[in-house]
Amino acid sequence: MIGYRDLVLRLTLWFLLTADGSWANILMGIGISCLLPTLGPRCYGAPTVLKDWLHILWEILMAIPKAYGEAVEMILHPHKYEEITQEPSKPRRTPGLIFLDIFLITFTPKSIVVKHHETGWHDVHWVKRRR
Repeated sequence: MIGYRDLVLRLTLWFLLTADGSWANILMGIGISCLLPTLGPRCYGAPTVLKDWLHILWEILMAIPKAYGEAVEMILHPHKYEEITQEPSKPRRTPGLIFLDIFLITFTPKSIVVKHHETGWHDVHWVKRRR
């Protein structure tokens, strides 16, 4: 059974991807959102805490000005170096919160998550100005 927070997250992403508010698209989004948990391996983590969701959503809102700042900085001063580092992920996260953590890292133009390890690490590709 899918939780209402996961359903809302999936529907929000569906509507952002499709940009279509028709009844057919809404029904298709609900159907796909309900089928998604059965397609992949089931991950049983700690129950999602509303405080964690609100905290990560606040971090995403705060990342918007940071992303614009990084984009302007990259336009004015080209970044020619890159590196891949391993960053720890936050402990005891549900799959939805892990997705939002990865989204937060990837949202800014200087970084992108290349791989998430089940052991609790992310491989992050960084674009740097200097070594």
